[in-house]
Amino acid sequence: MKSSNSSELLDLKHDLPTTWEDVTALRRVQPSQRLSFADYIEFLARLPQASSHALRARKHPSGAKPFEL
Repeated sequence: MKSSNSSELLDLKHDLPTTWEDVTALRRVQPSQRLSFADYIEFLARLPQASSHALRARKHPSGAKPFEL
């Protein structure tokens, strides 16, 4: 199936709407710095843990079978 309207390519330098907050956040993050695996694991460990109640309350696809070993 083909669309009758051809889409134009997105120019990320000019066509992506950004806010002042976006620009500030991007300037704060240095793209040349990459996390090592150990740094990434440390970052994940600092994230708040979800409670078992919150995990059970999450919606799942209807009809999906639970994971079994």
